[in-house]
Amino acid sequence: AEDKGEVVGYIMCRIEIGFSNLKRLELTRKGHIVSIAVLPEHRKKGIGSSLIVDAMRRMVEYKATECYLEVRVSNTPAINLYSKLGFMIVKTMRGYYADGEDAYVMARKLP
Repeated sequence: AEDKGEVVGYIMCRIEIGFSNLKRLELTRKGHIVSIAVLPEHRKKGIGSSLIVDAMRRMVEYKATECYLEVRVSNTPAINLYSKLGFMIVKTMRGYYADGEDAYVMARKLP
């Protein structure tokens, strides 16, 4: 995302084939939001939501049926944003981050 030529946010995703985060023991094609960031002074403007919605639309073009991401358990603003976009917490990964913090895996179906 850009504002007057300055990069103010980005999203990085990939398509994977693996076990579903939403259905037990089912292989599926899924989109993984590997990284997303918006500069602090540009938050609360809908940039993050727009990046995610656009990424999910593109995942569908690549035949993904669900989307998932990891988020720090302490990152309440991000968890709230993802929840608003239809993501649900599906599991906790203990010690996921280098500093030892846990992560939630959040996932949602794609249309």
